[in-house]
Amino acid sequence: MNKRKTIALVAHDNRKVDLVEWVQYNWKKLKGHKLICTGTTGKLVSEAFEKKVKATEDIIPEIIRLKSGPLGGDQQLGSMIATGEIDIMIFLWDPMEPQPHDVDVKALERIAVLYNIPMASNRATADFMISSELFQADYTPALKDYASYINRKV
Repeated sequence: MNKRKTIALVAHDNRKVDLVEWVQYNWKKLKGHKLICTGTTGKLVSEAFEKKVKATEDIIPEIIRLKSGPLGGDQQLGSMIATGEIDIMIFLWDPMEPQPHDVDVKALERIAVLYNIPMASNRATADFMISSELFQADYTPALKDYASYINRKV
């Protein structure tokens, strides 16, 4: 049986519509998984699921809402990645708009790369990830051994 995945869904303001459309299109593939969202994105994702399942009498997946990104949600999510609680991250960020919390965004992307979490930053990559046979499989990413860094002499 496939392992239930924990999927982080994050979107900057100008990309929230894109993420909601993506969720509405892929809701059947997402419904068996746990979704972690930052702030307003979580509210919009919940509403998108409510509309879809209302017609089918299906079950809404577990959706956990963290704080808004600029208010600490990015750090909360980064902590969850570092403790092995996130399997996949879809973060649709806006390349055309400066973000007041850009350092937080970069830190979140860095921690996802550090822990080898599959990460999509646009819809095309998110589409490839969710349609991959690995999405349906029990997949454990290989982790780099940072023992030499941890045990270095300072």
